[in-house]
Amino acid sequence: MKVSKIGLISKKLTNLDEQCPVQDMLLQTGQLEQFTSGVYAFGHIPFLVKKNIDNIISTTLTKYGCSELSLPVLQPEKIWQESGRLERYVEDGVMFRSLTKNGNYCLAPTAEEAVVAYAKSRLTTYRHLPATYFQIGPKFRNEIRTRGYLLRGKAFDMMDAYSFGKDKADLDVEYERMKQAYLEIFKQLSLDVQPVGADSGSIGGSKSEEFMCISSIGEDTILFDTETGRAFNSELLEREDAKQYLYETYGVKNTEALITKKAVELGHIFQLGDKYSKSMNGTYINNDGKNYHYVMGCYGIGVSRTLAMVYENNIIKKDGKFEGVALPKNIAPYLLYIIPKLDDEAKTDMANNAYNQLLNSGINVLYDDRTDLSIGAKIKDSKITGTPYTVVFGNSLNEGCLEVEDNATGAKHKVNVDELVNFCKSIKG
Repeated sequence: MKVSKIGLISKKLTNLDEQCPVQDMLLQTGQLEQFTSGVYAFGHIPFLVKKNIDNIISTTLTKYGCSELSLPVLQPEKIWQESGRLERYVEDGVMFRSLTKNGNYCLAPTAEEAVVAYAKSRLTTYRHLPATYFQIGPKFRNEIRTRGYLLRGKAFDMMDAYSFGKDKADLDVEYERMKQAYLEIFKQLSLDVQPVGADSGSIGGSKSEEFMCISSIGEDTILFDTETGRAFNSELLEREDAKQYLYETYGVKNTEALITKKAVELGHIFQLGDKYSKSMNGTYINNDGKNYHYVMGCYGIGVSRTLAMVYENNIIKKDGKFEGVALPKNIAPYLLYIIPKLDDEAKTDMANNAYNQLLNSGINVLYDDRTDLSIGAKIKDSKITGTPYTVVFGNSLNEGCLEVEDNATGAKHKVNVDELVNFCKSIKG
């Protein structure tokens, strides 16, 4: 891909947000575009990074036997009336609504209602259960206090999954399977995430766990019990029976000795039980010929938030100063950033040939074809794009080799021009 085509704004970064420097960098360089508070467009590279995150989530959940689908973003309010949640969401001002002569609609803030409506015509007998559906797509919530760019917005991408079972035993099995799938997903994304006990909030249900990424930019406080090794959200201390609940649920004997850390919530799993299947009459026929309500679980990953943390967790610093970001190779859309020496025709031809050979070998690379910037400025931009490696077709060629820089570590590898394709294949893994 030619850099001139991706909409990158080359500029000196100024006054970066200390809390979210990478997202601020993305905004300043045109890789994010803010339309209004909490509403963003993704430029070429962040969009491709998000697609790679989507693919990791989708591939992993499919491996675990989950069925991917797409539920409507525009939903009739009547299904929210069935569940009994419409009034609360309207009163809280969370829901974006469209009131028309032909019916009232809302933009989905979540999808419990829609998925139950979908399942009712398909999961009609015990032979169809257990089953888990998932989707990845946009959600809309009228957040009063947006923050951290992609961390809390009004429009955001989310993976939401829903399990349907015959009984609590089915739910327990699927809940644990999804927990393992989550840990596998976040490991592939190179994010240090752990499940912690949490409050179920407006979703409801008997048990829930959040998947927290420890970070200084987090707005959540996580409490660790060194005696048991268990962790949970500090919100649980607000319960009237907090001490008793923490002892019975997590074995915590001394709430005064808990260690606190800041974290960002990236995922949440719930045991819903029959809350929604009862209110919406979601039933199946069991082997005794009687109707029973589904026993459900709910599982979410904030994809926009996860994208933000992938960026924020891969910062490049030099002498303590922010330089850019180097994305993990399995997430970065481009492996190598090629910078030709445009005032030297022979070296430019070598760069062009290498670029075409890499593309023909199935290796995605960026080629900085811009004519109005110095090589130094282009090297800085290579780190703004998050590309893992950079190579300049410049003075090192006088010695018969290229210097390929690992942007994350600063290490430089001497590579012969005719070995560049094989080198890229070896580092791609």
